[in-house]
Amino acid sequence: MTPGVPAIEAQGLRKVFGRVVAVDNLTLSVGQGEVCGFLGPNGAGKTTAMKMLLGLIFPSGGRARLLGRLVDDPRVKEQVGFLPEHFRFHDWLTASEFLYFHGQLYGMPQAVLRERIPQVLRRVGLLARADDKLRIFSKGMLQRIGLAQAIINNPKVVFLDEPTSGLDPLGRREVRELVHELKDEEVTVFLNSHILSDVEMVCDQVAILDRGRVIRAGPLAELLAAELELEMEVENVTPPLLERLGTLASSVHFADSRLVLKLREEAQIPVIVEAVVSGGGRLYRLTPRRISLEELFVSLVEAGKN
Repeated sequence: MTPGVPAIEAQGLRKVFGRVVAVDNLTLSVGQGEVCGFLGPNGAGKTTAMKMLLGLIFPSGGRARLLGRLVDDPRVKEQVGFLPEHFRFHDWLTASEFLYFHGQLYGMPQAVLRERIPQVLRRVGLLARADDKLRIFSKGMLQRIGLAQAIINNPKVVFLDEPTSGLDPLGRREVRELVHELKDEEVTVFLNSHILSDVEMVCDQVAILDRGRVIRAGPLAELLAAELELEMEVENVTPPLLERLGTLASSVHFADSRLVLKLREEAQIPVIVEAVVSGGGRLYRLTPRRISLEELFVSLVEAGKN
């Protein structure tokens, strides 16, 4: 594909089911080789949006492109891998047979598949179970074979819908390592997960969806850097002092000599300290910290409920 063209691009995507607006004006762009976390509470419209990006359902409005082409272009689909959240695989097949079947759906030559299948099974830790039928696989093993079929065709773009569901901590770490390997291979990964600590470890950017609309999106490092929390232990906090701090910080919470302020940048810290001291407060402790992705997510979703 053309260098510089986004691997995933949505412009004003909208999906309406009857009177329900599932996705509203979804606009985003994911570059080649990037890992994008797609986040939101249950019912936010994530799976619907992902299916529109894959061309599995038609949008009510807007358009989507993959690798510079419209999503309904057959030349695009053969370069895309997908692991759905809810799947029912052919449990009478062995792991190797299952991957061979999906490889044939992509039109992959038999010689290529004979070489590719063991490679993929090794990557997901199932090479020793290549000849076992899927019906005896545990939930975690089925998740692994699902990941294997999502990359059997050497895709340029991979969509993963809750890829760590049913996996233990070791399995989750292996999925994160797989995502890092795909990124090193310049594969674009679009990742929907409720395990935000995993997202924080692997994603370059995130888009947070709530009630069908993107409420925050951008490079992960920038989003977290923009949210600085300052915790202070202060006595003699008066209403005028709280009012003054409220003009300096994005938010102020005070209880039992504990002040917690949300700031936009570190340069505000000396100004806050000066305001506390000049306002008669006695400062005993000060601890700045960046908030986690989980804290950012929760604060944005809860703010949307008010």
